Amino acid sequence: MANSNLITLAQPRSAAAEAYRSLRTNLMFSSVEAPIRTLLVTSAARDDQKSITLANLAVTFAQGGNKTILVDADLRQPQQHDIWGLKSSRGLSGMMLDDAAITDPPAQTSEVDNLQIVTAGELPPNPADLLGGKRMDAIIAALTQQADYVLFDSPPILAATDAALLGIKLDGALLAIRAGDTRRDHTAQARQALERVHVRIVGAVLTNAPRENRVAY
Repeated sequence: MANSNLITLAQPRSAAAEAYRSLRTNLMFSSVEAPIRTLLVTSAARDDQKSITLANLAVTFAQGGNKTILVDADLRQPQQHDIWGLKSSRGLSGMMLDDAAITDPPAQTSEVDNLQIVTAGELPPNPADLLGGKRMDAIIAALTQQADYVLFDSPPILAATDAALLGIKLDGALLAIRAGDTRRDHTAQARQALERVHVRIVGAVLTNAPRENRVAY
């Protein structure tokens, strides 16, 4: 059973759910010349709700009729398996080692049509090296062939280099910012860390905001 914080499932008619749908639309049409098919969602700090934000966004992509794969590339403190109530014994880390998993990814079905989840799997000792390696390029290419959109969760950008190393390989990155909690200087540092390695930042999501202004692009 999926987490009750998935507002797009629990309260699909809410203002927050509608804001996620608007964000999805903005991302899909943000650039005709450089369309976004692979997207990284990261944050400045661990408590910025990046994982639940990505899960909600993935729901809206799938509900829009797009075949979507959500990949938990946070190989330090993964959360997607808990959010979706899935086992994480097989996942992204297994694809790093098993050639057969490249052509037959260990994607698990969710309760949402068109949405599959690749959990983190067993946590490796060297996540940055794995996410920045050539093997990851092959994994991204294989997943992109099987879906319209592939969305990646990653550790906070200020906590590790993982997000920057992975973001370089993807079409864009989205920053999750928690209203009232995320420090402004940390947000600036996170943006600078991505820009320093030329990751394309396509927007930001503001969570925990009062009233209807829960998601910003």
